[in-house]
Amino acid sequence: MIKHIVMWKLKAFAEGADRATNARKMKEQLDACKNIVPGMFAFDVALAQPGLEASYDVVLYSEFADKEALKAYGEHPTHHALKPFFGAIRDERQCMDYNI
Repeated sequence: MIKHIVMWKLKAFAEGADRATNARKMKEQLDACKNIVPGMFAFDVALAQPGLEASYDVVLYSEFADKEALKAYGEHPTHHALKPFFGAIRDERQCMDYNI
């Protein structure tokens, strides 16, 4: 099983909206990717919450059966369609995949 964790720090203002608005839109778009490929076992998107420590604005935690399932997710048209918007609003992106 592979865990796939991605964190994004968003620009203060991009694509005509502020950071909080873009974070909510990003979460909605990512949530639409849940269960789009076989072998996806977990898929959770969270936004930074006031009063709790957070150095990033959006985090994705997901689990996949194997490399092939993760690759299928990365190549899926629904996931692929997110990239232009995410690229325009993000300031930083961190990712880590690891086997468990």
